[in-house]
Amino acid sequence: MDSYEIGFIGLGNMGGRMTKCIVSKNQHVIGFDMNTNAVEESGAKVAESIEALVKNSNFVLLSLPDSSVVEKVMLGESGAIAHAKPGQIFVDLSTASPKSTRMISDLLSKKGAHYLDAGISGGAAAAEAGTLTLMVGGEVEILEKVRPILELFATNIYHLGTVGAGHVAKILNNFLNAISLSATSEVMVAGKKAGLDLAILLDVFNKSSGVNFATLNRFPKIIKGDYLKGGLSNTLMMKDVVLYTDLISELGVVGLNAPGPLASFGLAKALGYANEISNTVVDAIGDVSGGVRIQSETSEEAK
Repeated sequence: MDSYEIGFIGLGNMGGRMTKCIVSKNQHVIGFDMNTNAVEESGAKVAESIEALVKNSNFVLLSLPDSSVVEKVMLGESGAIAHAKPGQIFVDLSTASPKSTRMISDLLSKKGAHYLDAGISGGAAAAEAGTLTLMVGGEVEILEKVRPILELFATNIYHLGTVGAGHVAKILNNFLNAISLSATSEVMVAGKKAGLDLAILLDVFNKSSGVNFATLNRFPKIIKGDYLKGGLSNTLMMKDVVLYTDLISELGVVGLNAPGPLASFGLAKALGYANEISNTVVDAIGDVSGGVRIQSETSEEAK
């Protein structure tokens, strides 16, 4: 395939994995992260600054924690927009506020550059395997120009509409993820306290109407002591739920189901699981339910 000059800003948990996928396909990547070791570990060349990265890239990808960080990277005299070139394409792979995304896109357009928002789904495992799902907002023509790069780490790429639409879809998806994870965590703690065999219980759920992503992909491993570390933390999950409440408030949609995940991931943060993978919300719920752990004794002994 063709060779591209790609810049990647934010090579953390997800960005680092995506960069490794790109580099493994013999593409040249310049990386910028406050942790230069993360850039080196991904196989990218270390950029001395955001300015240097932008000036030496035709395509700039971002994978950052939230809109406040995206804005710090993009705005100001030392930010990416100040050094953007006509025709340059920026792709924001973060989970960010659609309002902020549209503002950044407007500023870039004044420089003749383009902005796509591309929410990602699939977690750390999919990022590592290069099988992520992308929800993209922005001009179709610009998406087609950058598609060959996105296909280096994503197998499902959907165009949702204008700028901001990708981040809207991502926020909606993450809210459903938060609902299923927090609700299933509570149910699994209840099942444990009721004396049920949780492996059999999961088989029942997965062949019944209670089936969801958490019952299929998370808890079969969690009950064996594998929390699938490397994914979204409780802090970031809480952030995504708050983004959802902000979004539906702007849209005038009644938020009847947000209190559950807000309480669950808020509890996890309060009990010391803030930076742990969000799957540990089941332990937080277990802590306040009599110190319950859903792992079997054999899985605990094997750890």
